Amino acid sequence: MKGSLWLAWRQQQALASVASAVLAIIVVIAAYCRSGMLDDLHSGLFDACAPGPLHCTQPGTGLPLVLDIQPLQYLGALNIVLPVLVGVFWGAPLLGRDRELGTHRMVLAQGVSRGQWFVSRFALAAVTTVSLAGLLAGLFAWWWKPAADHSYGLFWYETSSLSGSGPRVVAATLFGLAVGTLLGLLAQRVLNAMSLTFLITGAMTLILEWTHKARLLVPPHTYVSAGSAPKSRMGAKWSTGDYGMITASGRHDDVLNCPFPSSAELRKCMTQHGYVARFYQANPAGDYWTFQWADTAVLGTLALLLTAVTVLLLRRRV
Repeated sequence: MKGSLWLAWRQQQALASVASAVLAIIVVIAAYCRSGMLDDLHSGLFDACAPGPLHCTQPGTGLPLVLDIQPLQYLGALNIVLPVLVGVFWGAPLLGRDRELGTHRMVLAQGVSRGQWFVSRFALAAVTTVSLAGLLAGLFAWWWKPAADHSYGLFWYETSSLSGSGPRVVAATLFGLAVGTLLGLLAQRVLNAMSLTFLITGAMTLILEWTHKARLLVPPHTYVSAGSAPKSRMGAKWSTGDYGMITASGRHDDVLNCPFPSSAELRKCMTQHGYVARFYQANPAGDYWTFQWADTAVLGTLALLLTAVTVLLLRRRV
């Protein structure tokens, strides 16, 4: 390692060391908590709990049986805000610090091209932060697997698992780094770049959460049961809360028109209104990966575009 790459490593070594130390601490905590989770599951206390959203209860007391998943949710939350942290504290100073202090002129005067100056810094930062994000996402999946999609654990559609795991964490981290790097190049001061990066990456995080709730990128499936037959079990599906009745012409009406469970009252009400079936809308558990790849495509594309813009602006801004 020499030249501009060696200088980039010297500048980013402290951040990489802090990230490695934090990762090591999280791994130890995850291993300890997962071991306790497995001990609870192997105790037999949860054997009678059926899969699905309904909570099972302790015999005699009626209290719900749940695992201690709060530390796991904290890891998911960390993975969600990781792109913001990377963008603010790693991306914004990546080029911005040298530009603010003027030290980039000394580097370029040594025969290093603008492209080499950028590539050495950005490539090293990208490899390091993407590796960190991948390890944290994998750690979450390993910890989550024994309790996934059970009433006593964590369902796939909950925010900490849907947005805090999988390849989207890696793509989001790369997006945060790209945003911070571009703003560090454009802003006059690193502090301004950090503030703008915080706002943009935070807003993008909220926008993607909104698309999840609105099912904007991954439409729900419609499940139909003929007549007054019992509806199929919800299981690990993510309901939209949209339930209703279907007429012979195919019109969908609100469930409140016949708010009865499967019974004689329901059949009578359906006959009176001309309903021939019932429906509900939900995303099945398999849509976890559809959500993941949709987010990954959006964030990865934005990261590539922002990086390309940064490269195009290098000659004008440096």
